[in-house]
Amino acid sequence: MKTLEIDGSYLEGGGQILRTALGLAAATGTPVRIRNIRKGRSTPGLAAQHLAGAQAVARTCGARLTGAALRSTELEFIPGPLDPPERIEAEVGTAGAVTLVLQGLLIPLAVAARTVEVRVSGGTHVKWSPTTDYFRQVFAWHARRLGLRIVTLDEQPGFYPKGGGEVRLEVQPGDLRPADLTSRGDLRAVSVRSLAHEQLRGARVAERQLEGVREVLKPDRDQAEYCASPSVGTAVLALAEYENCRLGATALGERGKPAETVGAEAAVRLRAAMESGACLDRHMADQILPYLALAGGESCARVEEVTDHCRTNVRIIEQLLPVRFEVDEGQRLIRCG
Repeated sequence: MKTLEIDGSYLEGGGQILRTALGLAAATGTPVRIRNIRKGRSTPGLAAQHLAGAQAVARTCGARLTGAALRSTELEFIPGPLDPPERIEAEVGTAGAVTLVLQGLLIPLAVAARTVEVRVSGGTHVKWSPTTDYFRQVFAWHARRLGLRIVTLDEQPGFYPKGGGEVRLEVQPGDLRPADLTSRGDLRAVSVRSLAHEQLRGARVAERQLEGVREVLKPDRDQAEYCASPSVGTAVLALAEYENCRLGATALGERGKPAETVGAEAAVRLRAAMESGACLDRHMADQILPYLALAGGESCARVEEVTDHCRTNVRIIEQLLPVRFEVDEGQRLIRCG
């Protein structure tokens, strides 16, 4: 089969091109060569999390990787038959996001023939990526609705800069099916999880983050938790649970930012998603597209925002699968068929 050439500098120009392209290459058996990897970033090329993700995807199909090295800007991926082992492990070795490793890996596992246990270590609550709370409560929930069952077996938080976190999953593939994500149904609950390092218990940081949330939203349920981790950090997940969808918003603590501000940030973001009328928040909108495409048939989703991540994923998916997307920017509708 001819190798598909992919420009890693297209539009968003980040790691998402790599994750989607490699995941779909493994799922379809298509050889790909990706050039200009992360050209749009201040430090171009493969970072630790991108390298770990590429190597994990390669294990699902015995792929041959050329250019798999830190800071490499070109990678060739020649897949074999999709036949993942019963267990796949990936160690980022830094605070690189475990959820970004999962984004690429789960695409081929969604169409694999066996249940696979996955363990990824690194950062679980870090910038520029979904937190594992969001992954579990929003992404995995939507995946189950599409026919892909993801069960979290264990999780250890890991904050920037040391990481040291871990998530262990069981991925039970089923038959992916199309979805109509244009109507939310009734709102069932708004809930919040506030997480903080054990060292911050005396300052009531987790509880104060919830106080910040309550200045913006009135959650039906909230939970303050403390954890041990190699680095001190905090995170908030605000969640709106509807009959037919879930919306999520996160915020992370950092030195000098009041805990109340962290909570308020998550609440403001969730309120904006709720007021948009969308079924998918701005982060879920692009993540779900490979699965809608693999499901076949016709799917439609109303999204909070058509982001560059959405536009980028549409371009990559159309290069690797026999599908076409229609994007209505005004109505914020994405159709796949």
